[in-house]
Amino acid sequence: MIQPQPPYTGQIFQPTQTFTPTTSQPFYGNSFEDEPPLLEELGINFDHIWQKTLTVLHPLKVADGSIMNETDLAGPMVFCLAFGATLLLAGKIQFGYVYGISAIGCLGMFCLLNLMSMTGVSFGCVASVLGYCLLPMILLSSFAVIFSLQGMVGIILTAGIIGWCSFSASKIFISALAMEGQQLLVAYPCALLYGVFALISVF
Repeated sequence: MIQPQPPYTGQIFQPTQTFTPTTSQPFYGNSFEDEPPLLEELGINFDHIWQKTLTVLHPLKVADGSIMNETDLAGPMVFCLAFGATLLLAGKIQFGYVYGISAIGCLGMFCLLNLMSMTGVSFGCVASVLGYCLLPMILLSSFAVIFSLQGMVGIILTAGIIGWCSFSASKIFISALAMEGQQLLVAYPCALLYGVFALISVF
């Protein structure tokens, strides 16, 4: 015998809710006042940029190793662009050479400093220091816009600028990497790199 089925009452099965959602907390805060400034998120600190610039302009000033060890590429990019712009004012379109030589020089110094130092160094730190120390070379290329550097005065001025750049760069590398007693060893390859930039400015 077939059992009679109960009549359909129109009710749908609804499972009981076992999970009670909690109020989600916002990750970045409740308002825009809690968010950090845009320049801080991008890693651009104008105070540190100014201190690094003063360290390069004053070669005898003691460099702060904690600040110099930061990877800051905003200032070096501006200085490379300014160097290319002053060369452009002298009638030399050398932007490709400036950035190409900078990249090859940073790669070479990165390998050399990692072999010489015990702590090691990042590629961004090397590029930052070499870019900031390009600032005296901008003064040389600005001088070349008005006067010729192919005489005796130009040779002496160029040699002084190369020494200025290499001494500042080696001083910063020594303080940031704790490489006491090796400044001359670091200054020599720096002088070779900045000598190439000086040749671009003179000729």
